[in-house]
Amino acid sequence: MGAQWKAKHKDLAANAKGRLFGKLSKDIMIAARHGADPASNSRLRLVVEQARKVSMPKDTLERAIKKGAGLTGEAVHFEHVVYEGFAPHRVPVMVECLTDNVNRAASDMRVLFRKGQLGTSGSVSWDFDHLGMIEAEPAAAGADPEMAAIEAGAQDLEPGDDEGVTLFLTAPADLDLVGRALPAQGFTVLSSRLGYKPKNPVSPSSLNAEQLEEVESFLAALDANEDVQNVFAGLGD
Repeated sequence: MGAQWKAKHKDLAANAKGRLFGKLSKDIMIAARHGADPASNSRLRLVVEQARKVSMPKDTLERAIKKGAGLTGEAVHFEHVVYEGFAPHRVPVMVECLTDNVNRAASDMRVLFRKGQLGTSGSVSWDFDHLGMIEAEPAAAGADPEMAAIEAGAQDLEPGDDEGVTLFLTAPADLDLVGRALPAQGFTVLSSRLGYKPKNPVSPSSLNAEQLEEVESFLAALDANEDVQNVFAGLGD
């Protein structure tokens, strides 16, 4: 399912858009800490572009920028917490949370993982590579992803979730460097973040339809939680 699990079912779309706006608002607020002007804040510019592509309302976007930049007088404080464990049928999962209440997040994770198994720190992360992940698309005809990866210093590349998009994989420390080098190689960066790539993904063909549905439902429940920012599952394409 690629580097990051994403809901595939159409019936999730309506609720998913609201959740997506909430996640993007957090990303915008965190990026805006380094300046409210996207023109001089590359991280903010990327997230704003993502928000516009999914039609986030302009007032929601602008409110998140002002709040993150401290222009509204409201204190914004999110803690980054990672949980690891197993979905049903031993599918490994890494869950990234951005929360303003760590106790609430921990309690929610304990409840959500009752249908799987919540692990301790390091119990699952060893089976994932922690990488920089850059989604980019050709800015002009003839742009070569493999050559761009070499010239920009990416470790590897693979097809992205959307047609025409390439996922460039980097060492965590090289994420910003590669992201800034790709435009010179003919690619427009769409998103840039750190994430987790499974080393030994479970093949969906090893699960029957009912088991696969149980895994999908478990991942969807995690993704729906207000504190969860990203879900990375060790499930193959």
